[in-house]
Amino acid sequence: MNGIQTKTSENIFSQFSFRGALFQLLLIFLGIAFLFFITLMKAEVAESFGFEPLLYVYTIFVTTFQLSRLIAAMFYENSYRGSVLATSANGWDAGKNPATSGKNGEFEPNVTFVIPCKNEEKEIAEAITNCFRADYPKEKIEVIAVNDGSTDGTGEIMKGMLKKHENLLVIDWSENKGKKHAMNEGFRLAKGEIVVQLDSDSFIDPATFKKIIEPFRNPVIGAVSAHTDPRNADRNFLTKMQAAYYFMSFRVLKAAESSFLTVFCCSGCASAYRKSLVLPLLDEWMEETFLGNPVPWGDDRALTSRVLKAGYRTIYSNKVKAETIVPENLRQLINQQIRWKKSWLVNAFYNARFIWKTQPFVAFTYFFPLVGVTYLSPIMAGRALFYLPILKGIFPYFHVAGVLLLAAIFLAYYRSVAPENKYWIYYFPWALFNLFFLSFLTIYALLRINDRGWGTR
Repeated sequence: MNGIQTKTSENIFSQFSFRGALFQLLLIFLGIAFLFFITLMKAEVAESFGFEPLLYVYTIFVTTFQLSRLIAAMFYENSYRGSVLATSANGWDAGKNPATSGKNGEFEPNVTFVIPCKNEEKEIAEAITNCFRADYPKEKIEVIAVNDGSTDGTGEIMKGMLKKHENLLVIDWSENKGKKHAMNEGFRLAKGEIVVQLDSDSFIDPATFKKIIEPFRNPVIGAVSAHTDPRNADRNFLTKMQAAYYFMSFRVLKAAESSFLTVFCCSGCASAYRKSLVLPLLDEWMEETFLGNPVPWGDDRALTSRVLKAGYRTIYSNKVKAETIVPENLRQLINQQIRWKKSWLVNAFYNARFIWKTQPFVAFTYFFPLVGVTYLSPIMAGRALFYLPILKGIFPYFHVAGVLLLAAIFLAYYRSVAPENKYWIYYFPWALFNLFFLSFLTIYALLRINDRGWGTR
């Protein structure tokens, strides 16, 4: 036991970087300096144009909250190691169970991939083949592909794949039932102890696949989200902006949540779940309603919420690399963002009913402030960008400058953890795009919350 503990400690401290710690302290200092600078700017505006206490207090609040997310992300690596490095000292003996152990004593439970699919004839063959390429014992891999009423050649391609893969199960529906029904069917039929949920246009890197299974050695882990980047990032300016946004969303924002072992959305692109935990939750998940109507979007977020409510923890793994196809035109992106925002709004109500009881620290230091920022951001942006300039002659120079300066601080951390990532510069236009346009979609999504249409992909 002592030998294992010593080895674990050596692994942790061998990865400690004095330079990295110094850089993180510098970022914290810059964040504090930025907060002070914002305060001075607001004071100057107040002196010159009249005091706007609401805008003043909001700016300080949102800046402090966003910087706290960055600081939380800095603790991600230590949190991940603490939750994943299973030792007998912790009582995590999953790796010793013969049913889940590999030839070298590695943790290797049976795994089932579930791929819901509709009209993806260009991607589905590669998606299925990629699962069987995973660096994992082939006899422990099962793939369930659900043809959800496709009207193209998707179903025939799936059936053709049966000849190539013995452990492939194809479910062929003539009518479209929806992604949630396809996921539900896959979970119930899965033979694996871990179920990996994939979108039909998403792909896990076979070489890093094991890393999404490893955290389940810890019995409190209920779900793990992989790190996902856009496969079609180089397509145009819009996809390059999304590449920067995706990296920031996963490696900073999900990493911040993972530091508390409470990721609020294990992405549908590529996430893994403990089947024994999920099976009892499926009926409630399938019957999800809001304002009396079924909820057709946000299946991944809703399932993650129920895992958290059941008392399990959810984490993000930057060790697992995945790719997905992102919208290539503005219409597709807007429809996607509206779906995501509706899902966020619905699940915020759901999470608020239990998170303050199960995890009060996370609830009051992160979740409820996040809810406040999400609802207030479009209102305060409209006030700064339109109301004050038009009615009071106060132009939003400082507001826009503050957004860009905050983005620059986040990007400094972005560059420190991924210097090879070439899309970082596109986060600046994304930040402005979000400020001037995307943030207002939250209000639209709230007003159209009873419109249960999926929207055009």
